[in-house]
Amino acid sequence: MSSSDRIIFPATARTAALTKLDVVRYYLAVGDGIMRALSHRPTTLERWPKGVHPDIVVSTREKGGGDAFFQKRIPRGAPDYVQTSRIEFPSGRHADEVCPTEIAVVGWAAQMGTITFHPWPVRDTDVDHPDELRIDLDPQPGTDFDDAVRVAAEARALLEELGYAGFPKTSGGRGVHIYVRIEPRWTFTDVRHAAIAFGRELERRLPGQVTTKWWKEERGECIFVDYNQNARDRTIASAYSIRPKPGAPVSAPVTWDELPAVQPEDFTVATMPARFAEVGDRHGAIDYVHHSLQPLLDLYERDGAGEMPYPPDYPKMPGEPKRVQPSRDRDRPRD
Repeated sequence: MSSSDRIIFPATARTAALTKLDVVRYYLAVGDGIMRALSHRPTTLERWPKGVHPDIVVSTREKGGGDAFFQKRIPRGAPDYVQTSRIEFPSGRHADEVCPTEIAVVGWAAQMGTITFHPWPVRDTDVDHPDELRIDLDPQPGTDFDDAVRVAAEARALLEELGYAGFPKTSGGRGVHIYVRIEPRWTFTDVRHAAIAFGRELERRLPGQVTTKWWKEERGECIFVDYNQNARDRTIASAYSIRPKPGAPVSAPVTWDELPAVQPEDFTVATMPARFAEVGDRHGAIDYVHHSLQPLLDLYERDGAGEMPYPPDYPKMPGEPKRVQPSRDRDRPRD
C-alpha cells in the first residue's frame, strides 16, 4: 500500500487522527457487514485520496476537477479480481461500475482513497429491477436527528402494518435510513412510486412533521422523505460506510429498540469495530425475506395524487408535473 501513513482524517477535540491504513483496517474489521451491504451491487466510489481536510475541493455534477469526487466507472489499473457490472443512466449512457464480490475489493478501494461506498439497490444478475426499497428520512433546517428518530417510530408502525421487515441505520449525519428487501420484480419507477406512497402516508399520520415536497422552499421545519433516492442512478451511503465529516462518523446499522437511545456521533471508525465484534451486524437478517411491493403500489394508486418531480438532471419523465420552483412559476395559482 502506498502512502499508508497519509492523514485522511485530522484529529478533532474528540477523536485521534486517522491514516489511510486506519481506514483500510476499519473496513476489514467490519468485513461481513460491509459485504452484506455491497455484495454483487454496482457501486459508486466516493474518493478522497488527499484526505478529508477543510481546504479540499469537491467535484460536483456541474463542475469537475476537484480533489474529492464520485467515481462511477472502474478506475484504470484495477486488479483482475475487481469485477464490474454494466448499468444504464437515465440519460441512456452506461458505465461499468465496480461490483464488490469479496472483501479484498473493499480493501483495494479504500487504499485508493474511497471513503464512502454508494451501492445501487440492484444485484449484478438483474440491474433493472431493484431488490431494495430505501426510506430516507432527511431533517430539514430547524429539525435534527431526534426528529428523524420520532418519524422513524411511525415508519416502523407503518412497515409492521404492511407486513414488511424494516432495517434502520444512521446516515452518518443527521438522518435515518430504513431499508426493506423486496422481490426484484418491479422497475425503478415502481419502487420510487412505492416510496412516494410511503412518504405520503407518513405525512397524513404526522401532519406538520413530515413532508414529501420536492422544493426546499415548501418543506418547512419537517422531516423530508426523499423518495427520489429510489430513482435510477440515485444511491445512499451503504451501511458501515465512512462519511467525509470530522471525526470519521460511519453509517451504523441499529435495531429499532436501539434507535431512540443513540446519536450519530456514537458510531465512528474508532468505535464501530469494537461494537461490531460485540454485537455483529445489526442487519444480519436483512436478506432472509424479500417482500412484495404491491401493497405500496396499491396505496399509490388509491392515493390518486399522481407523479412527483424528479431531480433536475433527469430527462422529463412521463406524468411528471412542471419542473419549476414554485416561487418562480408564473402560472401557479396565487392565494
